[in-house]
Amino acid sequence: MWSLAIVWISSLLVSAQAQGTASLFRGNDRSGRCQYSFTVASPTESSCPSVGSGPEMEALKTRLGLLEVMVARLARGESPGVVAGTGFQEAYTQAMGEKAQLQQEKDRLTQQVDELQQRVTVLQKEAEKLRSRPCQQPPPPTVPQHDSSLRPGTGPAHSHLVSRPDRTQGDTSSLRDPSWQYISPGYQELKAEVSEVPAPKPEDTEDHTGCGELLSVGEPVTHRKADSIAGKYGVWMQDPEPVAPYGPGMVWRIDTVGTEVRQLFGYEDMEQLSRGFPTKVLLLPEAVESTGATMYRGSLYYQRRRSRTLIRYDLLSESVAARRDLPHAGFHGQFPYSWGGYTDIDFAVDEEGLWAIYSTNKAKGAIVISQLDPHSLEVKRSLETNIRKTTVANAFMICGRLYTVASYTLPNTTINYSFDTATSQSKAMSVPFKNRHRYNSMIDYNPVQKKLFAWDNYHIVSYDVRLGKQQ
Repeated sequence: MWSLAIVWISSLLVSAQAQGTASLFRGNDRSGRCQYSFTVASPTESSCPSVGSGPEMEALKTRLGLLEVMVARLARGESPGVVAGTGFQEAYTQAMGEKAQLQQEKDRLTQQVDELQQRVTVLQKEAEKLRSRPCQQPPPPTVPQHDSSLRPGTGPAHSHLVSRPDRTQGDTSSLRDPSWQYISPGYQELKAEVSEVPAPKPEDTEDHTGCGELLSVGEPVTHRKADSIAGKYGVWMQDPEPVAPYGPGMVWRIDTVGTEVRQLFGYEDMEQLSRGFPTKVLLLPEAVESTGATMYRGSLYYQRRRSRTLIRYDLLSESVAARRDLPHAGFHGQFPYSWGGYTDIDFAVDEEGLWAIYSTNKAKGAIVISQLDPHSLEVKRSLETNIRKTTVANAFMICGRLYTVASYTLPNTTINYSFDTATSQSKAMSVPFKNRHRYNSMIDYNPVQKKLFAWDNYHIVSYDVRLGKQQ
């Protein structure tokens, strides 16, 4: 054995001599055994790198750390393969859960896309139906011969179906009632205490269509409900004496909730109104105040916002044809109906023409009735009643008589007063009247259809009326 050690050492010395100087040391180790050690200088490195600074040392530390973790787990009795498998199982379970959630979200979005495509298809079919409907060409209106711009054959042809001027071909965006953004209008909400009186049976039970006193009002018929908060209050009208290009079946409506009410919607007939497809949309030049507007002889009559100014808007020229202040009339909450809403000035139309229902400081809040010139809005005559305007819910004219409604919220109320403009006499009465939807903000009379038009808490409704014999 010693001979082998001497040979091994000799070989090391020979190799060391080939590389450089070598040193041999001999000594006992800790256990007392003899140990030989020698050193050889590096042929290439002038100095040794610091301990722990090389990448080999970092990798070694990492392996040692992993080894310590495995040893610790083995000391606790855990199997390394089981521990690793558990971690992988948890990650796999989490990944599958997220995949399921993403699949559910994808299915929901796919369903929404299908529903939207179906709605687009329905709207396209409706638009095609409207475009394919033949347009009737009515005769041009009769105008003075000195106005060459409107002579027959020289002006633009108007059709019974009129579309928006700014709408392009194939655009169906204006075929639906828009849902206007709600802006708090600061409407008044006044309450009136009304005594309900049982209605006696009218003595004359025959059905007359003359122009006598109001005998009864029929059940309310609902035609449409508004789509948004803008339609909680409103006004709807049919012109009793229409002017071309609009016929007697044309229906007009204004949603009056908002601070800048300027949109006027036109519908070809009651069917289109009930379906919500306007054929005409006009932007009025001046904002509308409340629900007192009316339609008469091809013009819209309304009160300009925050003023006593009356406006006549011509539908044919789509411009203001006349304006005039109503002398001394209260406005913007001075003398409204009991439900509020700035209903100080209320237009009305009956068999005798155009009227304005309002009050003044001189009348101390009593209702004043003025008959107006439909062309110039000049006051032709005025009559003062003894009926306080703020104590009644609404009013309308029939055959030269003013009628007032007791309550706008009670489902069963009455028409409680009348005033005859021919005799200047008023009297109490009790004709049953129903507010089916319990917030009636507009009541007007149409003398051609012999009906009352009303706007009851988002709902467009009408009532048949029965009149007595003319005295």
